[in-house]
Amino acid sequence: MTTEPGNPPTSPPPPLRREGHVLVLSGRFDPTADLVVEELNRRTVPVFRADLAEFPLALSLAATFDGATWSGSMHNDRRELDLAAVRSVYYRRPTRPRFPAGMSGPARRVAEREARLGFGGLLAALPCRWLPPPGRAADAEYKPLQLRVAAECGLTVPRTLITNDPAAARAFAAEVAGPVVYKPFGPVRGVVDGASVAVYASVVDPAALDDPAIATTAHLFQAVVPKAYECRLTVVAGRVFAAEIHAGSAAARVDWRRDYDSLTYKVCDPPPDVTRGVLAMLDTLGLPYGAFDFVITPTGAWVMLELNPSGQYGFVEQATGLPITAAIADHLEGVT
Repeated sequence: MTTEPGNPPTSPPPPLRREGHVLVLSGRFDPTADLVVEELNRRTVPVFRADLAEFPLALSLAATFDGATWSGSMHNDRRELDLAAVRSVYYRRPTRPRFPAGMSGPARRVAEREARLGFGGLLAALPCRWLPPPGRAADAEYKPLQLRVAAECGLTVPRTLITNDPAAARAFAAEVAGPVVYKPFGPVRGVVDGASVAVYASVVDPAALDDPAIATTAHLFQAVVPKAYECRLTVVAGRVFAAEIHAGSAAARVDWRRDYDSLTYKVCDPPPDVTRGVLAMLDTLGLPYGAFDFVITPTGAWVMLELNPSGQYGFVEQATGLPITAAIADHLEGVT
């Protein structure tokens, strides 16, 4: 996890500001954040963009508390930000702080904890709106929590098993009496032999459930949901943007992230009960933003697979023209 400030105060809510800077916390190479920054620039809304990886080597801060409010500034080699002038924060997957190369392992662990509690805590103390609040977004990353809240909010979810027991996995597959899919709990990406690799959802051969590697950590298995097509449903501050995703290859029909080039998109209107469910789910989780993935079955049922509390949306906007960037900018600017 990155340096997460935790949940900003919920009572009373911070005042809505319509002036001042939008603080964008993201990795340096983030096309999704680029879209939002460009839109804010077009609106002449001042932006201060930084990555937590700049702290403490290339990003400095100094703030004092006078018994009522925090005041001070942060600056890098390009700009300075008055903390009292922050109207909102766009938290888009910043990367971890970087420390001096010669720092020992124990010292690095202490420094990272202090950065999280000090720098992250200072950001959490700013009386402004966040998209999304990082502590709540971190909680919402837990797929078991997502599934429970989704069901409580009236959404249909797949039958699911979490286990490190191969025998339990075999029993689950037998109970389902149909195909079973394995998916990681979070993004798994890396480099192997110089090539980029990633772990996606995949249909499991029942014989593979004898693999002793299942016992080494938690695994998530789900009953395969019959699929006519899928939908990426993005919510920004109560505004719902939905696009059908039609897979054009065998790989994309299992997990559309495997083959973006084969995908086609179409703007759609989700059923009212689905709209109510996703809005209730975000309200329960305390999130103003969410990117939901749904499977639509051949009979027209909508089944929620997962929620990404800081998910990418640019590929959907580019393909469909849905004004998601504008909705995010409205929220950060204080228009909505």
